[in-house]
Amino acid sequence: MHFEFLIEDISGKEMLDILLPKIIDSSHSFSVKSYKGLGRIPASLTAGSDPSKRILLQELPRLLAGYGKTFSSYTDFKAVLIIVCDLDDKCLKQFRSELIKILDACTMKPETRFCIAVEEGEAWLLGDLTAIYRAYPAAKKVILKKYENDSICGTWELLANAVYSGGANALKSRGYQAIGAEKSNWARNISPHLNPDANISPSFQYFKTKILQLLAGENII
Repeated sequence: MHFEFLIEDISGKEMLDILLPKIIDSSHSFSVKSYKGLGRIPASLTAGSDPSKRILLQELPRLLAGYGKTFSSYTDFKAVLIIVCDLDDKCLKQFRSELIKILDACTMKPETRFCIAVEEGEAWLLGDLTAIYRAYPAAKKVILKKYENDSICGTWELLANAVYSGGANALKSRGYQAIGAEKSNWARNISPHLNPDANISPSFQYFKTKILQLLAGENII
């Protein structure tokens, strides 16, 4: 089986590139493609888009249609598309419904799963505190122990307050590029220590379960 993962930013790709081989064995293949932000679902699913901007949700109708055509041509193996994006402050039920609506509008639907990190991708790092302590031995335990998994709390800011000198405010003062670079540092440093089976983020476990179901041949949406 081949897996295509689409994720909204480079730090998410860096996390998945390290993490996925712990879930998907080498008899299968995968590719992770990152975008330059999540954006918004377009009001018209047939509206044109600008691929050069690489905004995931704005490109999603075109991407799903394209993967549907591509996957239909595969005869020697099965392929599946997994969309990974942050929930942020959206309603999970409504957001998932909107994503499925885009998929259902495709003439040729690719096998697709939507996996949503609650609140942000850093929630999947925070699901394994042991991994964080191994990557950052000086991490502030008093902050990390107060975190409620998959809570809407300003997830990346909480992680910054625990592991970054000066905390989230100091990082924000350096601008968006510095924030993105530091998120990539966290992904590269923490992900090698993550244990998929011990991770207690519910949204990560949903993600892992979907992959394992597909590998087992279970056709569960």
